[in-house]
Amino acid sequence: MLDFSVTFIITIVNITILFLILRKILFKPVTKFMADRTKRVQDSLEHANQDKITAQQLLMEYQGKLKNAEADAEDIRKAAHRQAKTEAAQIIAEGKMAADALIAAGRKQLDSERESMHACFKLEAAALVMAASARLVQREITGDDNRRFANMLLEELAAQKGNG
Repeated sequence: MLDFSVTFIITIVNITILFLILRKILFKPVTKFMADRTKRVQDSLEHANQDKITAQQLLMEYQGKLKNAEADAEDIRKAAHRQAKTEAAQIIAEGKMAADALIAAGRKQLDSERESMHACFKLEAAALVMAASARLVQREITGDDNRRFANMLLEELAAQKGNG
């Protein structure tokens, strides 16, 4: 029986030595490796969460910028539309002023030509009256007679124009 107890004690000592050797060589490095791996996984998860939060913040920032850009684009479009209306109104006003100036110049020229024709008509009418009067009188009319007859004719024409 002694043999059994010695064998039992040697086995226990062997198991204890083996346990201590395995613990020193195998368990501590494996435990350390597992702890390091767990820490890296946790760090990766934390880093991923931070990246997710940063990405969400950037997304909200870019969405805000996009809304601002859309609002700015709408403001620019409205300003351009207002400016185009203003320029169109200005061009129309300038065109109307130019047309009015042309019409006024045409009327002035027409009035000038009318007065010129009227004066020419008066002279021709006076000459015709003088010629007719000379035939009626059968004598030669002098320059003073011509002026007097012309003035009489002009006064009669002016009187008719005033009445008519």
